[in-house]
Amino acid sequence: NNIDDPYKLVKQKVEELLNQSFIVENDEKKIIEIPVCYGGEFGPDLDEVACINNLSIENVIAKHSSKDYFVYMLGFAPGFPYLAGVDAEIATPRKQTPRLKIEAGSVGIAGEQTGIYSIATPGGWQIIGRTPKKLFTPEKEKPTLLNAGEWVRFKPISEEEYFQIEAGE
Repeated sequence: NNIDDPYKLVKQKVEELLNQSFIVENDEKKIIEIPVCYGGEFGPDLDEVACINNLSIENVIAKHSSKDYFVYMLGFAPGFPYLAGVDAEIATPRKQTPRLKIEAGSVGIAGEQTGIYSIATPGGWQIIGRTPKKLFTPEKEKPTLLNAGEWVRFKPISEEEYFQIEAGE
């Protein structure tokens, strides 16, 4: 027994814990679907992201919208979600020179992260699309659409669908 040596006792207990298998199950994977109109005026950097990664625009959209992204945290601006795990084939560095204004709802890539600008603000992410959903509405009781711990799934939509959703918000 290592009771006479507190260091050895603690070390032994920590090693026992580290050798155990912990399985955390959460049946409540909350997925928020975010509609995105990719390219054009809504995604001015989509062509650049495709070019940098030697992919077609369609491939970039397919890769970006084919997985669920975990909301790690909100920050930078109120309601701005940081979503990691962008497919390595579409990971793209930030812009050399940030834009002075990125519109609210703009969906961007910066390295292996993707995110959604919750308010109009300067920024240096590669903008590939925009959602008509409002991510930050300070007048609401729950001002942010997304919260840390939730999941986001991007759904490609047409420009026509964008304006229909925006009109209904």
